[in-house]
Amino acid sequence: MRLVTAALLCLALAACGRPEGVLAPIGGTSPGASLVDMLVATTRKPAADPGILFTGERKPDVSLTNIVVSVPPDAARRVGEVQWPQQLPPNPATDFAAVSVTPLSGEAAAQTWLRKALPPQKRVLVFVHGFNVRFEDAVFSLAQIVHDSGAQAAPVLFTWPSRGNVFQYVYDRESTNASRDELETLLWRIVDDRDVREVTVMAHSMGSWLVMESLRQMAIRRGRVPPKIQSVILAAPDLDVDVFTAQWLKIGKPRPRLSVFSSREDRALQVSRRLAGDVQRLGLVDPTVEPYRTQLENEGVEMIDLTDLSRPGSLNHSKFAENPEIVQLLGKRLIAGQSFGPAPSLGERVGTFAMGVGQTVGGVAGVAVTAPLAIVDPESRRTLDDQVGHLGGVAGDALTSAPDVVKLH
Repeated sequence: MRLVTAALLCLALAACGRPEGVLAPIGGTSPGASLVDMLVATTRKPAADPGILFTGERKPDVSLTNIVVSVPPDAARRVGEVQWPQQLPPNPATDFAAVSVTPLSGEAAAQTWLRKALPPQKRVLVFVHGFNVRFEDAVFSLAQIVHDSGAQAAPVLFTWPSRGNVFQYVYDRESTNASRDELETLLWRIVDDRDVREVTVMAHSMGSWLVMESLRQMAIRRGRVPPKIQSVILAAPDLDVDVFTAQWLKIGKPRPRLSVFSSREDRALQVSRRLAGDVQRLGLVDPTVEPYRTQLENEGVEMIDLTDLSRPGSLNHSKFAENPEIVQLLGKRLIAGQSFGPAPSLGERVGTFAMGVGQTVGGVAGVAVTAPLAIVDPESRRTLDDQVGHLGGVAGDALTSAPDVVKLH
């Protein structure tokens, strides 16, 4: 109970000190800033305040809005962070800010935006947020992920009615249930667009349940998930492992490539597990132990274990977006429909990054613990083995004796 109370307090305090109404458009940006042009589809109820736009209450249909977000110049910010304005209006030289907010009336307007926003790869990224997320949180979070990852995709945000309150967990969960049909409809409209070549769907936390349910419905409706949906990414999924197994099996084959970011040090998911009767959450799974190791391998699920990138005092619930190396690899590989391995350059880059984090390597514990990504697949692991070999036989022997993390794709 102390863990639950402490984690809830951390979550409750996370948004303190921010002014309300940060989405009132400022109409321009500053030199060196970047713009992220996104389509937002939401089942939230509109707000009376134009700076808030949408509340956490439910609405039975979808509202469509085109929002352009200004991201501060790279010299004024750290990769992996959202710079929230401390006062209004936001200063685009130092803060995330909405440049323009344009309501879209109907599918034709959304289709026009999509065709203009598609990159040469003709790829769309659909992002679904998690629990305890206000509308502005979802908008700025996607802008940060798109900018920092360098993802070559037209960004689409699906935001469901979350009240942005840690004590409204059940309400938020039921809101995902109420939004399944609307997300499914959005995905069908995207894949049915003749100009779209491929789609990546990414979800965080509780949004993973919503994504998996919508994909399950698509498969039931037409016999399979449409082939344009090539990749699904679940980051810190707040999803019962038994429920996930049933959903994944129901989706059938051929399936999209599925990549899952997990961390056993995710304090938010530890709380969720307590609330769910101590049933394991997918985002807490250790992919090196049975029965998960064999099950994940058999089902072709790629697990990326971020446990050992945990930070003291952090909830460790958004590491996929907060860690500069991880978020950049996310854009270069997973959003592009690829695996994290087995490219040798990936193993080299992550291995080098891990050595820097660890400072010194006194055995495999020092290497494997700080290099979770470098040992996700055998090819990257061999690259890391070569690097460790230069540090001496003791470290190399220890690495050889460490448990493998199997290639799950």
